[in-house]
Amino acid sequence: MSIDLTDPPPRSGPRPRTTGLEIPHDQLDQFSPPHIRTALVADAQALAGVFTGPSQVSEPASLALRLREPVGPWEAFLHPSRDEFGHIHRSGFLHLTVPRPLMAPLERTGWIEPHPISRRPEWPDTIVMLYAPRDEAELAVARAVLRASWRQATTPSTTEVK
Repeated sequence: MSIDLTDPPPRSGPRPRTTGLEIPHDQLDQFSPPHIRTALVADAQALAGVFTGPSQVSEPASLALRLREPVGPWEAFLHPSRDEFGHIHRSGFLHLTVPRPLMAPLERTGWIEPHPISRRPEWPDTIVMLYAPRDEAELAVARAVLRASWRQATTPSTTEVK
């Protein structure tokens, strides 16, 4: 199933409650069932060049999505890490970077919210919270967003690194 992230389907129901804080920026309800989170982790681990482990920038229980050979632009990574493009939290939500053209449609249709830390100039404005997928249909969208983030982090930068 191919999902057009420039015109994604609306996420059903109200947005999850979140802390709205820079740290911790957590989702407070509407978590992933264990089998959905397990499938999301397996998909992330299957992406070429990805390895997982404790996050370098988040709580230790979150699973970092790191690249063996990061070549993407500055805005493709969760700083100060130079190879972590996202992480999956225990309840199923993700923090990751999203290509700028996809941010507005994903936010408008209820899938993401900007990470408050991305308001700071020393952090990329591409860092978002992708809400925890609750079922197979939402997992399909989460997989597509994850792949878009991964493609951004694995595509050589054509701009100068900050």
